[in-house]
Formats: sequence, structure tokens, C-alpha cells
Amino acid sequence: MLALTLLCSTDSKSSDVNGDIRARARSGARVGQQQRKIPAKFIYFFGAFGGILFGYDIGVMTGALPFLQSDWQLHGDAVAIGWITSSLMLGAIMGGALSGMVADRLGRRKSILIAAAIFVVGSILSGAVPNAGGVLLLCLVRMLLGMAVGAASALVPAYMSEMAPAGLRGRLSGLNQTMIVSGMLLSYIVDFLLKDLPQQWAWRTMLSMAAVPAVILYLGVKRLPESPRFLVRKGRIDEARHVLTMIRPADAVDAELAEIRETAEVEHNASSRTTWASLMSSRYRWLVIAGVGVAAFQQFQGANAIFYYIPLIVEQASGTSASNALMWPIIQGVILVLGSLVFLVIADRFKRRTLLAVGGTVMGVSFILPAVISWIAPGADPMLIVVFLSIYVAFYSFTWAPLTWVIVGEIFPLAIRGRGAGLASSFNWLGSFAVGLLFPLMTMAMPQPVVFAIFGAICLLGVVFVRTVVPETAGRTLEEIEEAAAHRRSAPVPALTH
Repeated sequence: MLALTLLCSTDSKSSDVNGDIRARARSGARVGQQQRKIPAKFIYFFGAFGGILFGYDIGVMTGALPFLQSDWQLHGDAVAIGWITSSLMLGAIMGGALSGMVADRLGRRKSILIAAAIFVVGSILSGAVPNAGGVLLLCLVRMLLGMAVGAASALVPAYMSEMAPAGLRGRLSGLNQTMIVSGMLLSYIVDFLLKDLPQQWAWRTMLSMAAVPAVILYLGVKRLPESPRFLVRKGRIDEARHVLTMIRPADAVDAELAEIRETAEVEHNASSRTTWASLMSSRYRWLVIAGVGVAAFQQFQGANAIFYYIPLIVEQASGTSASNALMWPIIQGVILVLGSLVFLVIADRFKRRTLLAVGGTVMGVSFILPAVISWIAPGADPMLIVVFLSIYVAFYSFTWAPLTWVIVGEIFPLAIRGRGAGLASSFNWLGSFAVGLLFPLMTMAMPQPVVFAIFGAICLLGVVFVRTVVPETAGRTLEEIEEAAAHRRSAPVPALTH
């Protein structure tokens, strides 16, 4: 509720007359069924609620893994630990890619409902995996669950960006990040509360409880309207107008609807011919590289190494048992939530590129300094690395974490928005998969400070990428960004600046 308080300071035409009449009748009937006005807060809240599931499934394995290790005797088996953790992200790569095509065909709302249903089934199955053949079966179930996670990571930002007015789009899309980190914090708290259960029941209960927020999401999204931009693309103009009356001032509805329709008309022919190859056409290539690049850098910077493995990081640094270090994930979760609330306040007061550059620089230095200190003073307290990781998390929480999805939601033109967001999500999850799989192996092969120094160098490379490739999109409508991109399709990549 605090987040909400901060927020508030036609694919084709019919070929005959009878078909047109029937289409209008169906459209009118659907509008009639939606006459009761839905509060904008409700729309924005449940539009972003998918982030709760996203965050819970990212964070829950952090606390479950120490108990799973003991139950299945996986201590020292870095390969099994890496695959169990990263299998979720492997499924998310597929889910992110497929979600764009599904969303363009069925709509954002129906696609989110499908993802929520998969969440429920996958969560229950992950807690019921038998011990016999458990590692393989758990990886397969988490891949299924990951498909829903990947879909949500692409669908929710796209839905929120299409529902939000330009002036609030950053903060409303940032609400999704608040939901994600709240879901992570919730999973850390649940893990901590369940840590005294017998080890085989502890991790199973932790994983299964993701079904609870999934059911809440499904029931909430059932009441949400479809994106007005998707409705216009499908020729359902009356429905699009009705949705806009729910979320815009009355005197702004006609102007925005006219702008959306004009853009949809211009893009209609291009959209009907859009393929995956279209993403690399001269018209869209520079925007696709920018959007996908930001999504990939967010993960290769190593944030999820902290979120997945913080108890194991503390165990290696201090010698404390990982199952007794479950308070550290809660500390990281609190930092993430507070940072996401800071972002809601500053989102539309600073340029996107400025925040990314400042955040990436501090994140890189925070990762590199422990290696420098351990080289200069080998006797330094090894827990110093956890302090620097907390600084990293603080700056990540209000820069790269939320802004990545703000940019993914607003940078792609309408004709390729579904595929573009799906591709960006897939690259994001590819990075997450690689970090989740390789981090245990890297920490076995080299000291932890050196591992994080490598991630720090990637953070600084991300800053260079932002300054040279990523366009500025703050304060522009989606249609303005698209129009500017069309005018500059033959210009060098770093163009859309204020």
C-alpha cells in the first residue's frame, strides 16, 4: 500500500458487412459486461502482482537449498547445486521467448492468467518431488515453473507500460520491481520461519507455498481489463476506449485513443509481416540492441549470485553453517524493498541513463574493492565482503533492478513489442541461468573476492554500454519513442537523447 501511495503523490478488417456488424455486436457486448468502473489502483496493483511470484521463486531456493543439500547429501556437489538452482532460469529462457508470441495473439491479460495457472501446478509439484531420482525430477519441475516465471518477467512490464500514462510510466513500471523484491523478501521470511522444521519438510514446504500468491494473482487478474493498445491492434476500439476511461482523465481519453489508433494504423502492415528477423532490420536494430543489451547486463553483473547463494557466501566467509545464516537473506531483502520504494520516488525525476550509470559504477566498485583489500591486507576480516555486497544490493535496488524492465517495457516499437520484450527477457534469463550454474563452480576454483571482482568488471562494462548505446526514453510516450526511432533509423545508435 505504501508503494501505491507513492504512485498516486486490428490485425485485419472484416471483408463483408455482416461480419463487421457481428464484430461490432460482440465488441459492444464485451464493453457492456465491463461497465462497472475498476479503480486504477486495483489495475496497477494486480498488473504488477505477478512480480510477487517472480520474486518468491527467485528467492525461495536461497533458504531451501541448505536443507535440500543436507536432505539429499549434496554438500560439495557444485554441479548438482548449480543445476537445481539454475534450472528455473533455463525454463524462464523458453518462457520469455514464447510469451511474446502468446501475448500478441491472446493478449497480455490472458497470458498472465496462463502463467499464474502454471505457477500453481509447478509450485505444488516442486514440493512433492520424490527422493528417488530427485535431482533430475526437481530440475525438470523447476524448468516448468521457470517457463511461468520467464513469461511473467516479460508480460508484466509490457502490460504496465501500456497501461501507464507517460508521466507515471517509470514509477508504475517500478511498482513491478517493488513486487518482485517484496516476493523475494517474503520468501526469505518464510524460509526463516520454517527453518526449524525437519529438513525434508522444510524445503518442500518452502517451495510449495509459492502456490498461495499464484492463486491470489489469478483471481486478481480475472478482474483486470486488457491493454488498450492490444485492443486497438485487434480492432476492438470501443473496448479500448472503455479501458482508457478507467485509467485516464475524461478529457484525455479521446486524444490518447486517437494517437494509439494512428500509430497502430502506421504499424499494421509492418506488424503483419513481422518475424524474428525483423528485429534486426535497419528500422529496429539499434533499439533492439539497446533493450536486449540492458536486460543481459543486468544479470551478467552478478546480482543473482548474491540472491541465490548468500547463505553459502556467508558460510564460506565466516564458517557459519548456511542453514544458520538465513537472517542475511532477510537483510538483503529489506534493502531491496527499501531501494525499490526509493525508485518510485525518483523514477521520473532523473534520466534513465544517469541512474544506470551511477548505479553501475558504485556496483562495480563495491564488487572490486574486496579483492583489492584482500590483496593489500590478506588478514582483513573475510566478512567485509558481505558489507560490500550489501552496498552493491542497495544501489542495484533503485537503478539496474527496476530500470531494466522500465526500458524493456518502453523502448520497443509497437510492431515488435511482444517479440522484443520476449527476446530481452530470454537474454536476461540466459544471464541469470549462467550465473546460477557457474557461481558454485567459480567459488570452488578461485577465492570469492576474485569471483566478485569479475562481476565488478562486467558492471563497469555495462556503464560504458549505457553511455554509448542506450537511448534516453524518460518522459516520452510510447508513440513518441517509436516515431523518433522511425525518423532516426539510419542514424548512429546513440541518438534519442534530450
